[in-house]
Amino acid sequence: MASKFLKIATVYFVLAIFLGIVMGITKAFQYASVHAHLNLAGWVTLAIIGLIYRAYPQAAQNKLATWHFWLHNIGLPLMQGCLFLMILTGTESFVVGTIIGSLVLGLGIVFFFINVWKTVRD
Repeated sequence: MASKFLKIATVYFVLAIFLGIVMGITKAFQYASVHAHLNLAGWVTLAIIGLIYRAYPQAAQNKLATWHFWLHNIGLPLMQGCLFLMILTGTESFVVGTIIGSLVLGLGIVFFFINVWKTVRD
């Protein structure tokens, strides 16, 4: 699982950098929160988690890690995609997707928390 987390982290990094470049060129800085979340919850968080799983392979070899991976990578794109669309269209109808995505992402992080506390030992 460690390599999957590290590889998907680089995908979020590329997306965030691309969005940042587009924002700079078009001066559309209203998407800064999407850019920041892709960088932090996508690139930074998942890279650190990948390194934790590399350092503690027993934590990467269970269903909690798998569940975390999928929940994180369903929740984050849903949350940020809906937030982007909400800002783009100016309509609040996408707020439900943003909320659902954030709850799914949060559940994934809870699974990571449980996994670390159950499996990481000195």
